[in-house]
Amino acid sequence: MREAVPVAFYAPLKSPHHPSPSGDRTMARLLLKGLAAAGFAPLLASEMRTFEGRGDGLVQERLRTECAGEADRLIAAYRDGPAGRRPRLWFTYHVYYKAPDWIGPRVADALRIPYAIAEGSRAGKRAEGAWQLGHASAEAALDRANAIFVMTEADKPALARARPATQRLVDLPPFIDSDDWPPLAPGHEERAGLRFLTVAMMRSGDKLASYRILAAALGRLADADWTLGVVGDGDARREVEHLFAPFGRRVAFHGQVDDRVRLAPLFAEADLLLWPAVNEAYGLALLEAQAFGCPVVAGAYGGVASVVRDGETGILTPPGDDMAFAAAVAALMTDPRRRHALAAAASRFVAAERGLRPAAERLRSALMPLLEPARSSAARP
Repeated sequence: MREAVPVAFYAPLKSPHHPSPSGDRTMARLLLKGLAAAGFAPLLASEMRTFEGRGDGLVQERLRTECAGEADRLIAAYRDGPAGRRPRLWFTYHVYYKAPDWIGPRVADALRIPYAIAEGSRAGKRAEGAWQLGHASAEAALDRANAIFVMTEADKPALARARPATQRLVDLPPFIDSDDWPPLAPGHEERAGLRFLTVAMMRSGDKLASYRILAAALGRLADADWTLGVVGDGDARREVEHLFAPFGRRVAFHGQVDDRVRLAPLFAEADLLLWPAVNEAYGLALLEAQAFGCPVVAGAYGGVASVVRDGETGILTPPGDDMAFAAAVAALMTDPRRRHALAAAASRFVAAERGLRPAAERLRSALMPLLEPARSSAARP
Protein backbone atom coordinates (compact mmCIF):
# COMPACT_ATOMS: atom_id res chain seq x y z
CA MET A 1 0.00 0.00 0.00
CA ARG A 2 1.41 3.38 -1.05
CA GLU A 3 2.30 5.72 1.82
CA ALA A 4 0.11 8.81 2.08
CA VAL A 5 1.67 12.00 0.75
CA PRO A 6 2.21 14.73 3.41
CA VAL A 7 0.25 17.90 2.61
CA ALA A 8 0.28 21.20 4.48
CA PHE A 9 -3.29 22.48 4.85
CA TYR A 10 -4.23 26.06 5.67
CA ALA A 11 -7.50 28.03 5.85
CA PRO A 12 -6.76 31.76 6.24
CA LEU A 13 -10.44 32.74 6.53
CA LYS A 14 -11.34 30.32 9.32
CA SER A 15 -9.44 27.38 10.75
CA PRO A 16 -11.20 24.02 10.84
CA HIS A 17 -10.65 24.23 14.63
CA HIS A 18 -12.31 27.64 15.00
CA PRO A 19 -14.92 27.64 17.80
CA SER A 20 -17.66 29.39 15.77
CA PRO A 21 -19.65 27.17 13.39
CA SER A 22 -20.00 28.25 9.78
CA GLY A 23 -20.02 26.88 6.28
CA ASP A 24 -16.37 27.84 5.88
CA ARG A 25 -15.37 25.83 8.93
CA THR A 26 -17.40 22.85 7.74
CA MET A 27 -15.91 22.96 4.24
CA ALA A 28 -12.38 23.22 5.64
CA ARG A 29 -13.04 20.05 7.62
CA LEU A 30 -14.53 18.34 4.58
CA LEU A 31 -11.51 19.21 2.45
CA LEU A 32 -9.23 17.67 5.08
CA LYS A 33 -11.31 14.49 4.84
CA GLY A 34 -11.34 14.67 1.07
CA LEU A 35 -7.56 14.97 0.90
CA ALA A 36 -7.16 12.00 3.23
CA ALA A 37 -9.56 9.94 1.12
CA ALA A 38 -7.56 10.94 -1.97
CA GLY A 39 -4.39 9.37 -0.57
CA PHE A 40 -2.80 12.35 1.12
CA ALA A 41 -1.84 12.97 4.73
CA PRO A 42 -3.07 16.52 5.37
CA LEU A 43 -1.76 18.32 8.43
CA LEU A 44 -3.02 21.72 9.56
CA ALA A 45 0.01 23.96 9.06
CA SER A 46 -1.22 27.09 10.81
CA GLU A 47 -4.28 28.59 12.50
CA MET A 48 -3.25 32.16 11.68
CA ARG A 49 -6.40 34.00 10.59
CA THR A 50 -6.01 36.77 8.00
CA PHE A 51 -9.66 37.86 7.75
CA GLU A 52 -9.97 41.64 7.90
CA GLY A 53 -13.52 42.80 7.34
CA ARG A 54 -13.32 46.54 8.00
CA GLY A 55 -10.94 47.63 5.29
CA ASP A 56 -8.28 48.75 7.78
CA GLY A 57 -4.96 49.04 5.96
CA LEU A 58 -2.94 49.12 9.18
CA VAL A 59 -4.48 45.86 10.35
CA GLN A 60 -3.76 44.30 6.98
CA GLU A 61 -0.12 45.40 7.21
CA ARG A 62 0.15 43.93 10.69
CA LEU A 63 -1.35 40.64 9.57
CA ARG A 64 1.04 40.46 6.64
CA THR A 65 4.01 40.97 8.94
CA GLU A 66 2.78 38.35 11.41
CA CYS A 67 2.19 35.89 8.58
CA ALA A 68 5.71 36.41 7.27
CA GLY A 69 7.03 35.43 10.69
CA GLU A 70 4.73 32.41 10.78
CA ALA A 71 5.89 31.34 7.33
CA ASP A 72 9.56 31.62 8.31
CA ARG A 73 8.87 29.56 11.43
CA LEU A 74 7.22 26.85 9.36
CA ILE A 75 10.01 26.83 6.79
CA ALA A 76 12.61 26.30 9.52
CA ALA A 77 10.51 23.62 11.20
CA TYR A 78 9.95 21.71 7.97
CA ARG A 79 13.62 21.89 7.00
CA ASP A 80 14.82 20.78 10.42
CA GLY A 81 12.19 18.07 10.87
CA PRO A 82 12.05 14.53 9.50
CA ALA A 83 12.17 14.46 5.71
CA GLY A 84 9.31 11.97 5.64
CA ARG A 85 6.98 14.46 7.34
CA ARG A 86 7.96 17.44 5.23
CA PRO A 87 4.99 18.50 3.07
CA ARG A 88 5.25 17.77 -0.62
CA LEU A 89 2.34 20.06 -1.38
CA TRP A 90 0.70 23.14 0.16
CA PHE A 91 -3.11 23.32 0.01
CA THR A 92 -4.96 26.50 0.98
CA TYR A 93 -8.72 26.76 1.31
CA HIS A 94 -10.54 30.01 0.49
CA VAL A 95 -8.47 32.95 -0.69
CA TYR A 96 -9.95 36.36 -1.46
CA TYR A 97 -9.28 40.02 -0.77
CA LYS A 98 -10.56 39.92 2.83
CA ALA A 99 -8.57 36.77 3.65
CA PRO A 100 -5.38 36.56 1.57
CA ASP A 101 -2.80 33.83 1.97
CA TRP A 102 0.47 35.39 3.09
CA ILE A 103 1.89 32.08 4.33
CA GLY A 104 1.39 29.36 1.74
CA PRO A 105 3.19 30.89 -1.26
CA ARG A 106 6.21 31.85 0.87
CA VAL A 107 6.53 28.33 2.30
CA ALA A 108 5.90 26.66 -1.06
CA ASP A 109 8.59 28.76 -2.72
CA ALA A 110 11.11 28.04 0.03
CA LEU A 111 10.47 24.28 -0.04
CA ARG A 112 10.03 24.23 -3.83
CA ILE A 113 6.72 22.38 -3.64
CA PRO A 114 3.44 22.80 -5.53
CA TYR A 115 0.85 25.21 -4.22
CA ALA A 116 -2.91 24.67 -4.65
CA ILE A 117 -5.97 26.67 -3.68
CA ALA A 118 -9.60 25.62 -3.28
CA GLU A 119 -12.25 28.34 -3.56
CA GLY A 120 -10.20 31.26 -4.72
CA SER A 121 -11.94 34.34 -6.05
CA ARG A 122 -10.72 37.45 -7.84
CA ALA A 123 -12.38 40.83 -7.35
CA GLY A 124 -10.92 43.45 -9.67
CA LYS A 125 -13.03 46.22 -8.16
CA ARG A 126 -11.01 45.88 -4.94
CA ALA A 127 -7.70 46.76 -6.65
CA GLU A 128 -8.02 50.25 -5.21
CA GLY A 129 -9.46 51.36 -1.91
CA ALA A 130 -9.66 50.01 1.61
CA TRP A 131 -8.69 46.42 0.74
CA GLN A 132 -5.98 47.28 -1.77
CA LEU A 133 -3.31 45.35 0.12
CA GLY A 134 -5.55 42.35 0.73
CA HIS A 135 -6.57 42.32 -2.92
CA ALA A 136 -3.01 42.51 -4.22
CA SER A 137 -1.90 39.75 -1.84
CA ALA A 138 -4.82 37.49 -2.76
CA GLU A 139 -4.08 38.03 -6.45
CA ALA A 140 -0.40 37.15 -5.92
CA ALA A 141 -1.37 33.91 -4.19
CA LEU A 142 -3.86 33.04 -6.93
CA ASP A 143 -1.21 33.76 -9.57
CA ARG A 144 1.26 31.48 -7.74
CA ALA A 145 -1.12 28.51 -7.57
CA ASN A 146 -0.33 25.52 -9.72
CA ALA A 147 -3.98 24.46 -9.45
CA ILE A 148 -7.14 26.23 -8.32
CA PHE A 149 -10.18 24.16 -7.42
CA VAL A 150 -13.24 26.12 -8.53
CA MET A 151 -16.17 25.50 -6.22
CA THR A 152 -18.79 27.71 -7.89
CA GLU A 153 -19.50 28.74 -11.46
CA ALA A 154 -19.73 32.34 -10.25
CA ASP A 155 -15.97 32.41 -9.53
CA LYS A 156 -14.89 30.77 -12.78
CA PRO A 157 -14.99 33.66 -15.31
CA ALA A 158 -12.64 35.92 -13.35
CA LEU A 159 -10.31 33.03 -12.52
CA ALA A 160 -10.22 31.97 -16.18
CA ARG A 161 -9.48 35.48 -17.46
CA ALA A 162 -6.48 35.89 -15.15
CA ARG A 163 -5.21 32.30 -15.28
CA PRO A 164 -1.44 31.97 -15.82
CA ALA A 165 -0.54 29.68 -18.70
CA THR A 166 0.76 26.90 -16.45
CA GLN A 167 -2.13 27.01 -13.97
CA ARG A 168 -4.93 24.44 -14.05
CA LEU A 169 -8.51 25.26 -13.05
CA VAL A 170 -10.35 22.22 -11.70
CA ASP A 171 -14.07 22.01 -10.97
CA LEU A 172 -14.67 20.91 -7.38
CA PRO A 173 -18.31 21.63 -6.52
CA PRO A 174 -19.26 21.77 -2.83
CA PHE A 175 -19.75 18.35 -1.25
CA ILE A 176 -20.66 16.65 2.01
CA ASP A 177 -19.76 13.37 3.69
CA SER A 178 -22.85 11.26 4.23
CA ASP A 179 -20.98 9.25 6.86
CA ASP A 180 -21.08 12.36 9.06
CA TRP A 181 -24.85 12.03 9.30
CA PRO A 182 -27.11 9.37 10.83
CA PRO A 183 -28.99 7.29 8.23
CA LEU A 184 -32.51 8.69 8.30
CA ALA A 185 -35.19 8.31 5.65
CA PRO A 186 -36.96 11.47 4.46
CA GLY A 187 -40.07 12.15 6.52
CA HIS A 188 -42.37 13.88 4.07
CA GLU A 189 -45.61 12.18 5.05
CA GLU A 190 -48.81 14.02 4.24
CA ARG A 191 -49.97 16.38 6.98
CA ALA A 192 -52.36 19.25 7.33
CA GLY A 193 -49.72 21.95 7.04
CA LEU A 194 -46.22 22.13 5.61
CA ARG A 195 -43.09 22.24 7.71
CA PHE A 196 -40.48 24.77 6.61
CA LEU A 197 -36.92 24.86 7.91
CA THR A 198 -34.18 27.49 7.90
CA VAL A 199 -30.62 26.75 9.00
CA ALA A 200 -28.39 29.82 9.21
CA MET A 201 -26.38 31.85 11.67
CA MET A 202 -27.92 35.04 13.00
CA ARG A 203 -25.38 37.73 12.22
CA SER A 204 -25.76 41.34 11.16
CA GLY A 205 -25.21 42.11 7.50
CA ASP A 206 -26.10 39.54 4.84
CA LYS A 207 -27.53 36.95 7.23
CA LEU A 208 -29.88 39.44 8.83
CA ALA A 209 -30.84 40.74 5.39
CA SER A 210 -31.77 37.18 4.40
CA TYR A 211 -33.93 36.78 7.49
CA ARG A 212 -35.69 40.06 6.65
CA ILE A 213 -36.54 38.80 3.16
CA LEU A 214 -37.74 35.48 4.58
CA ALA A 215 -40.00 37.19 7.11
CA ALA A 216 -41.44 39.45 4.41
CA ALA A 217 -42.07 36.47 2.13
CA LEU A 218 -43.80 34.48 4.87
CA GLY A 219 -45.88 37.54 5.66
CA ARG A 220 -47.33 37.19 2.17
CA LEU A 221 -48.27 33.60 3.07
CA ALA A 222 -49.85 34.40 6.41
CA ASP A 223 -53.16 32.79 5.42
CA ALA A 224 -51.53 29.51 4.36
CA ASP A 225 -51.01 26.52 6.66
CA TRP A 226 -47.32 26.24 7.57
CA THR A 227 -44.84 26.20 10.41
CA LEU A 228 -41.17 27.20 10.38
CA GLY A 229 -38.28 25.81 12.38
CA VAL A 230 -35.21 28.04 12.63
CA VAL A 231 -31.80 26.58 13.47
CA GLY A 232 -29.14 29.15 14.26
CA ASP A 233 -27.91 31.70 16.73
CA GLY A 234 -25.71 34.75 16.87
CA ASP A 235 -25.46 38.38 17.85
CA ALA A 236 -28.50 39.32 15.72
CA ARG A 237 -30.84 36.80 17.33
CA ARG A 238 -32.94 39.47 19.03
CA GLU A 239 -33.53 41.22 15.70
CA VAL A 240 -34.40 37.93 14.01
CA GLU A 241 -36.87 36.98 16.73
CA HIS A 242 -38.46 40.41 16.40
CA LEU A 243 -38.89 39.88 12.64
CA PHE A 244 -40.79 36.65 13.18
CA ALA A 245 -42.74 37.67 16.30
CA PRO A 246 -45.93 38.41 14.28
CA PHE A 247 -46.14 34.71 13.37
CA GLY A 248 -46.36 33.64 17.00
CA ARG A 249 -46.09 29.92 17.66
CA ARG A 250 -45.89 29.09 13.98
CA VAL A 251 -42.15 29.79 14.22
CA ALA A 252 -39.98 27.71 16.55
CA PHE A 253 -36.40 28.73 17.33
CA HIS A 254 -34.13 25.75 17.98
CA GLY A 255 -30.98 27.78 18.62
CA GLN A 256 -27.57 26.62 17.47
CA VAL A 257 -27.58 22.87 16.76
CA ASP A 258 -24.11 21.44 16.17
CA ASP A 259 -25.09 17.84 16.92
CA ARG A 260 -25.92 16.14 13.61
CA VAL A 261 -27.97 13.52 15.45
CA ARG A 262 -30.33 16.34 16.45
CA LEU A 263 -30.11 18.24 13.18
CA ALA A 264 -30.70 15.30 10.83
CA PRO A 265 -34.34 14.69 11.87
CA LEU A 266 -35.11 18.37 11.31
CA PHE A 267 -33.87 18.08 7.73
CA ALA A 268 -35.64 14.76 7.19
CA GLU A 269 -39.00 15.97 8.52
CA ALA A 270 -39.02 19.31 6.68
CA ASP A 271 -41.01 19.73 3.47
CA LEU A 272 -38.96 22.70 2.26
CA LEU A 273 -35.75 24.43 3.29
CA LEU A 274 -36.13 28.18 2.88
CA TRP A 275 -33.23 30.62 2.63
CA PRO A 276 -33.02 33.90 0.64
CA ALA A 277 -29.20 33.50 0.69
CA VAL A 278 -28.16 37.15 0.38
CA ASN A 279 -24.58 37.17 -0.96
CA GLU A 280 -24.19 33.52 0.03
CA ALA A 281 -21.08 31.84 -1.38
CA TYR A 282 -23.14 28.68 -1.85
CA GLY A 283 -24.55 27.47 1.48
CA LEU A 284 -23.68 23.98 2.69
CA ALA A 285 -26.94 23.73 4.64
CA LEU A 286 -28.76 23.79 1.29
CA LEU A 287 -26.77 20.74 0.20
CA GLU A 288 -27.25 18.99 3.54
CA ALA A 289 -31.02 19.47 3.36
CA GLN A 290 -31.19 17.94 -0.11
CA ALA A 291 -29.29 14.89 1.10
CA PHE A 292 -32.34 14.16 3.30
CA GLY A 293 -34.78 14.68 0.45
CA CYS A 294 -35.71 18.20 1.48
CA PRO A 295 -36.10 20.51 -1.55
CA VAL A 296 -34.84 24.08 -1.34
CA VAL A 297 -36.27 27.48 -2.15
CA ALA A 298 -33.39 29.96 -2.18
CA GLY A 299 -32.31 33.28 -3.61
CA ALA A 300 -30.13 32.94 -6.71
CA TYR A 301 -27.09 34.70 -5.29
CA GLY A 302 -23.43 33.93 -6.02
CA GLY A 303 -22.71 30.22 -6.05
CA VAL A 304 -26.09 29.01 -4.76
CA ALA A 305 -26.75 27.54 -8.20
CA SER A 306 -23.72 25.32 -7.59
CA VAL A 307 -25.57 23.47 -4.82
CA VAL A 308 -29.21 23.72 -5.94
CA ARG A 309 -30.34 22.68 -9.41
CA ASP A 310 -33.07 25.12 -10.25
CA GLY A 311 -36.29 23.34 -11.19
CA GLU A 312 -34.80 19.93 -10.44
CA THR A 313 -33.81 19.80 -6.75
CA GLY A 314 -35.26 23.12 -5.67
CA ILE A 315 -36.33 26.56 -6.85
CA LEU A 316 -34.07 29.61 -7.16
CA THR A 317 -35.71 33.02 -7.10
CA PRO A 318 -34.45 36.46 -8.16
CA PRO A 319 -32.01 37.84 -5.56
CA GLY A 320 -33.62 39.97 -2.89
CA ASP A 321 -37.18 39.60 -4.24
CA ASP A 322 -39.46 38.60 -1.36
CA MET A 323 -42.53 38.59 -3.62
CA ALA A 324 -40.96 36.08 -6.02
CA PHE A 325 -39.74 34.04 -3.06
CA ALA A 326 -43.23 33.88 -1.58
CA ALA A 327 -44.71 32.96 -4.96
CA ALA A 328 -42.27 30.05 -5.36
CA VAL A 329 -43.11 28.74 -1.90
CA ALA A 330 -46.85 29.14 -2.50
CA ALA A 331 -46.64 27.24 -5.78
CA LEU A 332 -44.92 24.29 -4.12
CA MET A 333 -47.34 24.31 -1.20
CA THR A 334 -50.23 23.63 -3.58
CA ASP A 335 -48.39 21.08 -5.72
CA PRO A 336 -47.43 18.02 -3.62
CA ARG A 337 -46.53 16.00 -6.70
CA ARG A 338 -43.88 18.51 -7.70
CA ARG A 339 -42.58 18.75 -4.14
CA HIS A 340 -42.13 14.99 -4.00
CA ALA A 341 -40.37 14.98 -7.40
CA LEU A 342 -37.97 17.69 -6.22
CA ALA A 343 -37.37 15.77 -2.99
CA ALA A 344 -36.48 12.55 -4.79
CA ALA A 345 -34.21 14.34 -7.25
CA ALA A 346 -32.51 16.23 -4.43
CA SER A 347 -31.51 13.12 -2.51
CA ARG A 348 -30.32 11.41 -5.73
CA PHE A 349 -28.28 14.45 -6.72
CA VAL A 350 -26.35 14.60 -3.45
CA ALA A 351 -25.87 10.83 -3.20
CA ALA A 352 -24.57 10.47 -6.75
CA GLU A 353 -22.59 13.66 -7.28
CA ARG A 354 -21.87 15.52 -4.06
CA GLY A 355 -20.39 12.93 -1.75
CA LEU A 356 -16.88 12.52 -0.38
CA ARG A 357 -15.80 9.91 -2.93
CA PRO A 358 -16.30 11.99 -6.11
CA ALA A 359 -14.61 14.96 -4.40
CA ALA A 360 -11.63 12.80 -3.39
CA GLU A 361 -11.31 11.53 -6.95
CA ARG A 362 -11.19 15.09 -8.30
CA LEU A 363 -8.60 16.09 -5.72
CA ARG A 364 -6.43 13.09 -6.43
CA SER A 365 -6.54 13.35 -10.23
CA ALA A 366 -5.57 17.03 -10.13
CA LEU A 367 -2.96 17.00 -7.35
CA MET A 368 -1.01 13.80 -7.96
CA PRO A 369 0.40 15.01 -11.31
CA LEU A 370 1.81 18.07 -9.55
CA LEU A 371 4.03 15.78 -7.49
CA GLU A 372 5.70 14.28 -10.55
CA PRO A 373 8.91 16.27 -11.16
CA ALA A 374 8.74 15.89 -14.92
CA ARG A 375 5.27 17.40 -15.08
CA SER A 376 5.27 19.82 -12.17
CA SER A 377 5.99 23.49 -12.69
CA ALA A 378 6.27 24.09 -8.96
CA ALA A 379 10.03 23.56 -8.57
CA ARG A 380 11.87 26.82 -8.93
CA PRO A 381 15.59 27.55 -9.07
